[in-house]
Amino acid sequence: MTKVLRRRWPMLVMALHLVVGTGLAQEAQPAPDCPQKAADLYTRLRTVPLDEKRVFHVRGAYLDYPNLHFDFEDGTLAFNSDICGRITGAVFEGEGEILLRPSDRVERDSMALYTGMAILDEPVSSAFLRFNDDTAVQLLPYLSPLPESSEFVKQWKESGLALTESDGLRLLLDFSRFLPSSDGAKSPAEFPPMLHAHLLGRRLGGFEVYYDSSLSEPLWAGQVRLKDGVPFFDIWTSFAPPNVAAAKSQEARSGSVAIASFRINATVQPPTFLRASAELDLKIKKSVSRVLLFELSRFLKVDAVQEDGHPLDFIQNQALEGSELRRKGNDLVAVIFPSALRSGQEFKLSFSYAGEVLSDAGGGLLYVGERGTWYPNLGLSPAEFDLQFSYPTGWTLVATGKQLSSGSPAAGSSDAGVQSSHWISERPIAVAGFNLGKYSRAEAKAGDVTVDVYATKVVERSFPKAPPEVVQQPTGLPRALAPPPMVITPAPPSPARNAQTVANRAAAAITSFSQWFGPFPYSSLAFTQMPGDLSQGWPGLIFLSSFAFLSPQERSELHVDPVTSVLDSQVLVHETAHQWWGDLVLWKSYRDQWLSEGLANYSSLLMLEQQNPSEFHAVLQHYRDDLLSKNKDGDPIHDAGPVTLGTRLISSHFPNGYETISYERGTWLFHMLRCMLRDAEVTSHSRNGRPNPEEPFFRALRKLSQRYAGKTVSTAELLEVFQEDLPRPLCYENRRKLDWFLDGWINGAAIPRLAARDVKIAQKEGASVVSGTMVQNDAPDDLVTAVPVYAVLANGSRLLIGQVLADGGETPFHLSAPVGTRKILVDPEQTILSGPK
Repeated sequence: MTKVLRRRWPMLVMALHLVVGTGLAQEAQPAPDCPQKAADLYTRLRTVPLDEKRVFHVRGAYLDYPNLHFDFEDGTLAFNSDICGRITGAVFEGEGEILLRPSDRVERDSMALYTGMAILDEPVSSAFLRFNDDTAVQLLPYLSPLPESSEFVKQWKESGLALTESDGLRLLLDFSRFLPSSDGAKSPAEFPPMLHAHLLGRRLGGFEVYYDSSLSEPLWAGQVRLKDGVPFFDIWTSFAPPNVAAAKSQEARSGSVAIASFRINATVQPPTFLRASAELDLKIKKSVSRVLLFELSRFLKVDAVQEDGHPLDFIQNQALEGSELRRKGNDLVAVIFPSALRSGQEFKLSFSYAGEVLSDAGGGLLYVGERGTWYPNLGLSPAEFDLQFSYPTGWTLVATGKQLSSGSPAAGSSDAGVQSSHWISERPIAVAGFNLGKYSRAEAKAGDVTVDVYATKVVERSFPKAPPEVVQQPTGLPRALAPPPMVITPAPPSPARNAQTVANRAAAAITSFSQWFGPFPYSSLAFTQMPGDLSQGWPGLIFLSSFAFLSPQERSELHVDPVTSVLDSQVLVHETAHQWWGDLVLWKSYRDQWLSEGLANYSSLLMLEQQNPSEFHAVLQHYRDDLLSKNKDGDPIHDAGPVTLGTRLISSHFPNGYETISYERGTWLFHMLRCMLRDAEVTSHSRNGRPNPEEPFFRALRKLSQRYAGKTVSTAELLEVFQEDLPRPLCYENRRKLDWFLDGWINGAAIPRLAARDVKIAQKEGASVVSGTMVQNDAPDDLVTAVPVYAVLANGSRLLIGQVLADGGETPFHLSAPVGTRKILVDPEQTILSGPK
């Protein structure tokens, strides 16, 4: 709720209130002219203009939200016209200021990266505001009449309407309660406070600040910036202020609406068209407004929505430029119910929709997903899926779940060229997908799990071609008489030719992962070829890039460098690991998504470590080099921020920040966690560095997969599993907690340089005593690192003698070592993400 200091109103303002008070007051019930139809109300909300009768001089006004303060020191302020008796927007021009205080170190560092200030304190010359509460009334004491107003309104007309449009759908969630209700119930007048400010800063230029108390992170600020002609939306900060964090986070975790099941009947007409009907079983867990927002590809247009057979109003909104939805290619579909949705209510919701949602890559290779999600959904929430497809003969369709039937004529179809297939999920899953192509099939087994690989005989049209090879023919003739060299053009790759190899590698991965993480979650796993260099995993189904089907020879012909070749070959193993980390165990929020990517990526490297330890270490070194490399401005990539910033790491400063930090630093974090747990536990486990199912790291992961199967997990909850049996050497300050690892390494971005200084080795009876100072350079003062120390013996062998919990810049240590220790080495096996010594 906005707050301003209650002051005595000047008489001039009192008179002003008598003249325009009915327009500024936020009525509890809608005005008689409130639109009666949802589409009309939405149009009004996104096109409401400024009102020439509501232009004022403002002086000394301010607004307060948690951690956010606006000053309108002196200038002109105009309100927009009423909607249902309420004012929802204003424009300010003059001398103003904004003060935004991020909640913690991570958010202050993020703010400083973009603005140069840990706390945003910026003079502003103009502001466009949209709000849903009594902000207009709160500003009233600081207003005085401004006779000349038409020119100000005219000046802001075009840009004001453009900015107004972006908040129409959000405001519809609140104002829908003013629509006629089928049960006649009156809705509460108060809305969860919301404010969206478009500001022009004196130093920072245009930027946005948003506060919405209905969100799990109510307050954020950011800016659109161009980098090499590409627009980025840089999120400067996003957080829950301390006084609202607990309630809102809990609400976000539990969710207000649950989808228990989907029944989707789809007709696919290659190469691009899909028509479908989807029936959803929903349950309201917490009373919400009369509008639910579903995500659906913008290339699919909804024909109708029904609740238990009764038609409902809906609005298919275009996704906003620069938003996450836009990047994913999806729209929001707002479904308006005849009355408010109450806790405990259960009902069926049906959608009918169609469009060109598939992409044709040529050669019988299609891609479902490039153009957004193909069925309406509310986000990642496990549900049962029942999928039925009709499609032409000659094509193969593969979907998530267990196949009940395939190849039979489609029900109700008189066309002999149409077949059908039916798939059901084996357990609740968060997402469902399908793919269609003219495939060849290969099969392998991993115990009772069947692995099917579907690939086309040719790659997509856009696949790179190997350069021709020039070969001199050996003839023994003098050069002048020798025939010209032969030009050999390599044959194009054939994914189908390598499909069996892919199936065998996937089966081997499932066998190892089942030992390390617990049983494979499904009875089968299918791979279908996907054009491009990206792959995508679904429960029991993986879209695998054409590049992942290449043989070593074919990679060599494309002149792929050795490390990239290894990484490309690991993609199918990475995606297989996602069947556990991302499909079985889900991440809780964008701040926890790194768990899925980092753990899946590290899992694939564990397979590599089994087969080729030197390549395993080469990849880790490659990741270290990436993180220490610099962008075009000379800033180290690791300065983009910690893994817990998720997709916020994609920015104009670091366009590849998400991939580098989430995948590569995330992989290193799991490697560090595994090694320090292994080194701290005094056991007889294998010390050859290769994965051992009895390592504490793998014991914890089996607990994790069992405990959180079908559920979401946060970063803190993951560490709670690891610290249940935390070895004593890792108990910082005698606490069986890994909060030091969370604070310094997961919520940190540093890559310290480690060294031991002033080392002394004293020989005593039966042992050596090693003392010295562990140094962490290029590190925060509170960074704690478990540093392994090795002794080098007289015969040249080395032995782990302990771990030093280095705290800050310098930490004294004392360790016992075998007799005859000549010197010590700090982390010689490079198990810590550290910089060059």
